[in-house]
Amino acid sequence: MTASTLARFFGPSDTALQSPPDAPAQRSVASRLQRLLRLGRGSLLLLGLALVLALGALALQPQLRQGLEYHTLGWLLQRQLAALEVTVEPGAIERVTVADPSDLTGQQQRVADWLSRKYRVAKEPMSALVAEAYVVGEQLDLDPKLILAVMAMESRFNPFAASPVGAQGLMQVMTRVHSAKLEDFGGKLAVFDPLTNLRVGAMILRDTIRRSGSIEGGLRLYVGAVSTDGRDYIDRVLSERDRLHRVAAGQRVGFNAGQRRTLGTASASSPSAVTDAAQMPAPGVVPDAVAPATLDIAPLTAAEREAKAPADTSPYPAQSLPS
Repeated sequence: MTASTLARFFGPSDTALQSPPDAPAQRSVASRLQRLLRLGRGSLLLLGLALVLALGALALQPQLRQGLEYHTLGWLLQRQLAALEVTVEPGAIERVTVADPSDLTGQQQRVADWLSRKYRVAKEPMSALVAEAYVVGEQLDLDPKLILAVMAMESRFNPFAASPVGAQGLMQVMTRVHSAKLEDFGGKLAVFDPLTNLRVGAMILRDTIRRSGSIEGGLRLYVGAVSTDGRDYIDRVLSERDRLHRVAAGQRVGFNAGQRRTLGTASASSPSAVTDAAQMPAPGVVPDAVAPATLDIAPLTAAEREAKAPADTSPYPAQSLPS
């Protein structure tokens, strides 16, 4: 009896049931999965070994670590830039005009603190201006407190102040008149740099004082008073200078204490009375050194005759201008 006859009579055998026709294909898939698992375990092992070697290299080579940190930081900054849509500039601090108040001398600290409170300017930028005024004042043989007083009256320490006639910056420098001085600092736009404006303004103030032979005469030329005698401006500047002298000496001084009134009552026909009142020092203060008076005072040039009104930010009215 043949196998086919037995199969028809008794049904399929057990061997046939245990070995279906697709068994070889299943065994092939299983073997492939096993090979993939072995390959994955090997790849992870190699990756871990490479990571360990890289960490060891970074630990032994500080230069490699610093380079990686630099590139990583740059990548993070770029990501931050893309998220914020604002230019990130880590070097912007180099353009800021500030100074540490603790780096100033005791006298300078008192002056900077008083001006900072009176004009509501942060101590750090005010400290930079006070320190620069003392340096420039020594270079030009000019009272630094007079420089600061002029700055206070002209702009109230606003470095971007401007008047209708073209005076600009902290000391309200007439840009078109003093363009040659500004060229030494890079051009006319340097007038808005606080330290540049302070230096140029101090040079102009020194020249006007030398030209007139007195502080009040120099202030009159500086403000460009033509239609008036400039007594109100001179009075305010010298009053502020006197207050700063007392503050520097350690006295408690009100923001408007000791306002000069003698200039306002002095006769305009008596220049000597105006001069004596303007140069009168505050109590207990050594008088300022004034440049020697010259017998020949050159007439005002056309540029100097053009009045330079204080900035719009000043609480006092601007001087009237000639037409």
